[in-house]
Parts: sequence; C-alpha cells; structure tokens
Amino acid sequence: MAAAVAAQETRAPALVPALFVFGDSLVDNGNNNNLASLAKANYFPYGIDFAAGPTGRFCNGYTIVDELAELLGLPLVPAYSQASRSGEQLLQGVNYASAAAGILDDSGGNFVGRIPFNQQIQNFESTISQITGATAGGAATAGSIVSRSILFVGLGSNDYLNNYIMPNYDTRRHYTPQQFADLLVTQYASQLTRLYKAGARRFVVAGVGSMGCIPTILARSVEGRCSEEVDQLVAPFNAGVRGMLDGLNAGLPGATFTYLDNYRLFTLMLASPASYGFDVVDRGCCGIGRNGGQMTCLPFMPPCADRERYLFWDAYHPTAAVNVIIARQAFDGAADVVSPVNVRRLAQL
Repeated sequence: MAAAVAAQETRAPALVPALFVFGDSLVDNGNNNNLASLAKANYFPYGIDFAAGPTGRFCNGYTIVDELAELLGLPLVPAYSQASRSGEQLLQGVNYASAAAGILDDSGGNFVGRIPFNQQIQNFESTISQITGATAGGAATAGSIVSRSILFVGLGSNDYLNNYIMPNYDTRRHYTPQQFADLLVTQYASQLTRLYKAGARRFVVAGVGSMGCIPTILARSVEGRCSEEVDQLVAPFNAGVRGMLDGLNAGLPGATFTYLDNYRLFTLMLASPASYGFDVVDRGCCGIGRNGGQMTCLPFMPPCADRERYLFWDAYHPTAAVNVIIARQAFDGAADVVSPVNVRRLAQL
C-alpha cells in the first residue's frame, strides 16, 4: 500500500485526461469475467506476472494499453464491468474491450458471450452521460475531458480468426478476401465516426498483427510453418484501414486518427527476435500440443519459466514483453510504425 501511495505521489502529471479502450482479448482486462463466455482468462497462470494476479487479461502481465496508460501518466484504467457508475472513477478512462469481440456483431460467436464493438461504443456513450452527471460543469466539462483524451481501438482479429476462416461460418462463401475487407472497413469507418460524434477527437487505431505465425495457426500446419495465406487475408484489411483513417482525418474537423502498424511490428520481431530479446517465436509459453497451440492455457497449467524469451504467451496472444515493446513503439515510434503522429505527439495536439 505504501509503495502504491508513493507511486501516486511521484507520478508526473498526466499528458491527457483519460484513456478509453475498445477492442478484443489483446486488451480486455476483465470485461468477460462475468459473461456466459468461453473466452475468459481470470485464472492462473494468466496474470502470473501481474501484481494483482489473474484479472481477466489474456496475458502473463501487462497488455499494450496498461503500458500506454503508464506512459501517459495515468493509472491503469478499470474494466467497464468493474468501474463505479458514480462517474468519479470514470474520469481517467475506462476499458470496454471484450475477448472474442469483432467489428461485426456476429464474429466470435463460437465463444458465446462477448461484447461486440457496437455495444462497446454504446457503453462509451453511457460513460459520457455518467461523467456529465458527475462533474460540476456538466456536458461542457464532460465534452472537454473526452475531446482531450485518447481512445485506443484495436479490432479485426476475431473477424478473421473467429469468423472468416472458421468452417462453421459461411462468410467465406459469400465474400472474397477483398470484399470481406471492404465490408469490415466500411463498418469500421461508421463505428469510428460514431465515436467522433460522441465527442472523441484523438484516436489510436491498431492494425491486425501477423496472424499467420501465431501458435494456433502453426499447430494446424503439417510443416509447422507460418501461413502466408492467413497473412494475405488480413493484408487488404490493414491497407483499407490505413486509407480509411486518412479519409477520416481529412473529413472530420478537429480529429486525429493515428495508425499503429501492428503487422509491421510483429514481422520485425519475427524476422529478428534476438534484437528484441526473444529466442522462442514458434510456440506458446503456456499451451498444449504442437507449438503449444492446439489448446490454450488451462487453469493452473504450469507456463514456461523464461517468459521474457517468448514472443507468444498462449495459442493466440503475445507475452507481456511484446506488449510493452508495442506500446513503447506506439508512444515514441517513428512514422513507419505509427502515423501520422505517435501517441506522445497525439497527446500534445
């Protein structure tokens, strides 16, 4: 407790009022815990390296947005499902992300319960109403807080992994890869515009990383190799998102949408893992079967001891070490990984 108080006393002033988070299991911090869902991580060894233990983070420790919050001088933001509805706890941000969520409402249905992006946006709109009621200046104060805050948005993975390439979905029979990417990007643009209309102005939108090399995909390959086919499916989506964000920057007054190129960051780490401190890139630290990817981390299953050396934590998710690298690149990185501005610059606009 004393250490926590000391940290609060020595923390530099926050660069922005709040951080609001939207996404899937890569940034979920507990919103799925009480859902009737198969996508949960509120048990050991998840959270084994996190001070509070298993919270619902699909990782051994920090997620990208945990590190981003610290870099912005903010406390770790609470999960929407656990945040006080009084409004006071909401003032420095809320995490609405949900494991298995997608841009499309029906993505992730194999996991049953999840909170799709449309519902996450609705929850954000409710938060603004709660902040309005909790602040002296009402709507004007709430509007100022939201417009100066940063929104982190990272979705799309489940629209592929748990929709387009799943055999029990008929999506692939109705859409070519380019048509599906166009469908997602059109919906995404509408959703981001809805956030803008709610008052948000500073956005970090993360692209989909290299999914062809995650352990669950490696485990399905006869040779245990990365799937170029899976990565090629995602390529038109990432390209479409970049172009769409350029259009939103040009068309929505006062808004800045910055793109975080997760795909490039992952391919750089896969191509030269030692330069980032990794030497195990082809299996999950915690998992069962080939490449630790045939079944994901089960309750109280012993993970690998040398987690800092692993790129992947389980069948789907990176380790905390990877998340910290990505967050720091988002915060201070060059234009080849985060553009048109990095998060530090975004906070200063």
